[in-house]
Amino acid sequence: MFAGLQSHPWAYPVLEIAHIFGIGLLMGNLMLLEVRVFGRGAQLPLQSLARLALTVALAGFSLAAASGLLMFASQPGELLANRAFTLKMVLILVAGCNAAWFHGRRSLARGDALARLQLLASTLIWLAVLACGRWIAYV
Repeated sequence: MFAGLQSHPWAYPVLEIAHIFGIGLLMGNLMLLEVRVFGRGAQLPLQSLARLALTVALAGFSLAAASGLLMFASQPGELLANRAFTLKMVLILVAGCNAAWFHGRRSLARGDALARLQLLASTLIWLAVLACGRWIAYV
């Protein structure tokens, strides 16, 4: 299967497209939720919007993770030696810990300053993940 990724000229680009689409779903929906928490679109019920946005964000993350694992499997040695890739993986772990903390403390329901800080941190972490992902090709 992984040899197929290297032997078919369209296979890897299709995975990259799926990866980018997944990232778009993840980031777009996290940003939508963050914009709502920070006061825009106040007429939209927060809990309903959060349920939808987080479901789509999770689907986007799943797509990005699955396609990313397949891309990794096609060149693990190169990627493991790449500092940008290593940093990207660490940042994804940090993003996951932040999300677990956010949901564990029920930050959305609290809507306090720490919840807003966690959302802002999430966005910044995911932007750093994006930057590292792009940087992989240049390191």
